Amino acid sequence: MSLYIGTAGFSYKDWEGPVYPADLKKRKIHPLEYLAEFFDCCEINTSFYGHIRPKVGRDWCRKVNAVNPGFLFTAKLYQGFTHCPRGAKPPSRFNLTVSAEEEKMAREGLNSIASEGKLGAVLMQFPISFKNADDTRDYLFKLIAKFAEYPLVLEIRHASWNDADLLARLAEQGVGFCNIDLPRLGASIRATAHVTSPVGYVRLHGRNYKEWFQADNRNDRYDYLYKPEELEPWAEKIRSVEQKSEKTFAITNNHYKGQAAVNALELKSLLSGRKVKAPETLVAGYSALKQFVD
Repeated sequence: MSLYIGTAGFSYKDWEGPVYPADLKKRKIHPLEYLAEFFDCCEINTSFYGHIRPKVGRDWCRKVNAVNPGFLFTAKLYQGFTHCPRGAKPPSRFNLTVSAEEEKMAREGLNSIASEGKLGAVLMQFPISFKNADDTRDYLFKLIAKFAEYPLVLEIRHASWNDADLLARLAEQGVGFCNIDLPRLGASIRATAHVTSPVGYVRLHGRNYKEWFQADNRNDRYDYLYKPEELEPWAEKIRSVEQKSEKTFAITNNHYKGQAAVNALELKSLLSGRKVKAPETLVAGYSALKQFVD
């Protein structure tokens, strides 16, 4: 299998009902076990905010493997390596310091997934404030060297990084490029289909222009449901990426009320050319999904 389609995250309170049946806990089924019936991957978000506990990471792997042996995880790199602390002013020369203990915990979490053969990629996600300059490039490639043992993918959001020299350097280092869809505001990067490593990556964030920068709650920012006609151009881009890579991950991040699961299933159908299996609760809540479901 070379194409893995799934959602960003799995543990959302507002997925109880739209995605997960009300009796899932009663049936003692873990949410990841349930998702593995319908998808082939999941991007771990919690590793951005904290660290994966090794026992938990191994348990996740074993649960999905029992349902879908081909299932893979991708995981976000801890935010301490990519984002200035909230409210802090960026240093004059970009350089983030993460304690040795924090780095150790981040590695232990990633290794718990990798040791089970389930780590497809580690996503280094930088904010739009991270612009292409001498100091930021220096920091980026030092970070790449620090985590070179992992299959790394870079997500940057500022248009200044859509640069041929950068892409060539990423290819030299074997680092993937994350192609993203998000509201096209100001200097945000436009749609791409770059491949710079054996790992191809696409992330769809939604197009909630109104709430993208104003929202205090992340649920508001990612409250967006793609229409099928909006997904079709991205399906073509994903096909292009897949042709140039060994593994391609297509991740939907518009998670509010299960919309990411809806669009991931629609993408899966568009890319496979056949109807797909879907949670009954999701089909009942989103009528547009019915044309894609077996």
